[in-house]
Amino acid sequence: MKTFATSREIPAKPEQVFAAFSAAERLARWWGPAGFTNTFRTCEFKTSGRWSLTMHGPNGSNYPNESVFAEIVAPSKVAIQHVSEPRFLLTVTLAPLPNGGTHLSWSQAFENEEVARAVEPIVVPANEQNLDRLTAEVLRHPAS
Repeated sequence: MKTFATSREIPAKPEQVFAAFSAAERLARWWGPAGFTNTFRTCEFKTSGRWSLTMHGPNGSNYPNESVFAEIVAPSKVAIQHVSEPRFLLTVTLAPLPNGGTHLSWSQAFENEEVARAVEPIVVPANEQNLDRLTAEVLRHPAS
């Protein structure tokens, strides 16, 4: 397996969900699994923009990350190329639902299948926790 995919229905419009990605201070609040915090060095939210951050684990460990916003289509798509190891492309799409909510699709494609298998026990629950945190952020600031 090289790709991990999940989806979520969020009771907010795509523009509201997209805003939680596009505002660096909001992205810093929810990015990562439960218990993590972030320090952003660079967050150029535009296609080809750099995103350099350190994720701080609940155990005190630091995880430097380097990424590029590969594609941004407001308010329907954010693609992030993780250029530090492990290398992957995360593609998030946002589609409106008839009830006024958003269907979010999250697809994380790893360049190396062996690496993907090794990190699967961490990545799968971490992605769900990440979406839990995103949903909480969107619902906390629905008008943003």
